[in-house]
Amino acid sequence: MLPNTGKLAGCTVFITGASRGIGKAIALKAAKDGANIVIAAKTTHAHPKLPGTIYTAAEEIEAVGGKALPCVVDVRDEQQINDAVDKAVKKFGAYTIAKYGMSMCVLGMAEEFKGEIAVNALWPKTAIHTAAMDMLGGSGIESQCRKVDIIADAAYSIFRKPKSFTGNFIIDENILKEEGIKNFDIYAVKPGHPLIPDFFLDEYPEPITKKMESQGAVPEVKEEKLQPQPKPRSGAVEETFKIVKESLSDDVVKATQAVYLFELSGEDGGTWFLDLKSKGGNAGYGEPSDRADVVMSMSTEDFVKMFSGKLKPTMAFMSGRLKIKGNMALAIKLEKLMNQMSAKL
Repeated sequence: MLPNTGKLAGCTVFITGASRGIGKAIALKAAKDGANIVIAAKTTHAHPKLPGTIYTAAEEIEAVGGKALPCVVDVRDEQQINDAVDKAVKKFGAYTIAKYGMSMCVLGMAEEFKGEIAVNALWPKTAIHTAAMDMLGGSGIESQCRKVDIIADAAYSIFRKPKSFTGNFIIDENILKEEGIKNFDIYAVKPGHPLIPDFFLDEYPEPITKKMESQGAVPEVKEEKLQPQPKPRSGAVEETFKIVKESLSDDVVKATQAVYLFELSGEDGGTWFLDLKSKGGNAGYGEPSDRADVVMSMSTEDFVKMFSGKLKPTMAFMSGRLKIKGNMALAIKLEKLMNQMSAKL
């Protein structure tokens, strides 16, 4: 773990989403230095499935040596953001550090505020265990994740750097390696267990994926009897599967080794499959000849957007537009394949 040095004592940190999860972990790490923390989040009353409010977070922050200012903030409401900033300035003076959820803006803001405010983006290399991950990934997902502590340590490392350190897109593990951290098992929920690569990074370590598959890190799909369905009308989904089928090869099958089932709602919906286990591969309407390793449920509209590159599967998954059952490592493999196919669709 990255040790606290006291360097953030007296600094004011404005953190959105600090009532729980990653935001709160960053807040507690900074608070141990004696930092002032502005807790900008929506939760004022405990949720039955998501513990923590801005007030309970404030108590934890002050218990470890920081000062807290809980502010009710919905980041979609500009007035609430402005009000929280005004309250922060009134209580603590100008804030000196901020956590943003807008990586797309990093380069522009880094240039705009050069010499005044450092603007950097931080992202995890692997999945991080939070309440949201439990809801999205289901039972047992935590064993494939790291703790929020790794993000807190990485953010703390960034906070300690000078204002000239700006405009960077940082991966948690990489910056901690630069800090001299060598043992990353301390951040794992289950040390030694294969980890899920983060959904939003464009890198999928093959050794990790293969290790996850060999150890069955995610429960397999339960067999269910599917009812016969009428032949679908021709349309965008059928055309998409036609192009996908034409793109298949023995090399693609060898690299993937999975069967995908798509439960689509809407026009041209129904059950469709992509078989990347059989020689040469196969795709089309109905049930696959072999049991599916992954079942994906979504609308036909989102399916077409997904395969044409207009909707990232990970974004659809995290927003609830895509539901996944089965082996998550193989689901990640499919996204990589989609990226290769999107130019043809």
